[in-house]
Amino acid sequence: MTSRIPVAVACLLLAQPFVDTSIHIKRFEAVYRGARTLQVTFLERYSENGHIVRTEAGIAYFRRPGKMRWEYESPEKNLFLVDGKSAWFYVPADHTVTRVPAKQSTDWRTPLALLAGEVKLSRICERVDLAIAEKPEKDGDVVLSCPLKGSTTRAGQTPGNDAVDSNRDILLLEVARDTSELVRAVVRGSGGVDIEFKFRDWQFDPPLPDSFFRFEIPRGVAIVNGELPLGEGRVNP
Repeated sequence: MTSRIPVAVACLLLAQPFVDTSIHIKRFEAVYRGARTLQVTFLERYSENGHIVRTEAGIAYFRRPGKMRWEYESPEKNLFLVDGKSAWFYVPADHTVTRVPAKQSTDWRTPLALLAGEVKLSRICERVDLAIAEKPEKDGDVVLSCPLKGSTTRAGQTPGNDAVDSNRDILLLEVARDTSELVRAVVRGSGGVDIEFKFRDWQFDPPLPDSFFRFEIPRGVAIVNGELPLGEGRVNP
């Protein structure tokens, strides 16, 4: 009986399809690398410890190099815009806009600026693996796992340990089997906080003016600089 166990295991392994992760990475990157401007409809879900806290929806735009615009339409209007130098978050109902240098932004949408750059996962990922345990929204889709560079880990741990990834922000990318387009992205935080984005109706190179990626400060809106102490700011006259 014992001599049959290795044979059975070997047969099981041979029955599993071999998936070359690099092929899916290259296809995904090629799809978006050829476009200067992108437009997509999105649904965003914010969860804490598995419980959905907030759901929002709108349209996102990306422009190379390094610009993106997230227009939220429901449940209320707000805007997140990266103009290449600064990241702006504007809530019309609050009459305030927060501004931080783009390179210092810790916003969870920041990793998706990948779509407005060279579209190389190696720029933001420690590595890219196949997320075998993650069930895709659609059968046949591929889910890629990307431990984000620069995300925090517990003191005393070193890169390469499995324990590190459990305490590191992970970006999951679900790529459509037929088109290699991005259909879902999940930023999984180490503190039990997840943000999920579902995408549909990708448009490649829609005609958009450059001014669309510049933030024009409305009159009477308070500007809060993220790098300043809390409470400091000014109002656009």
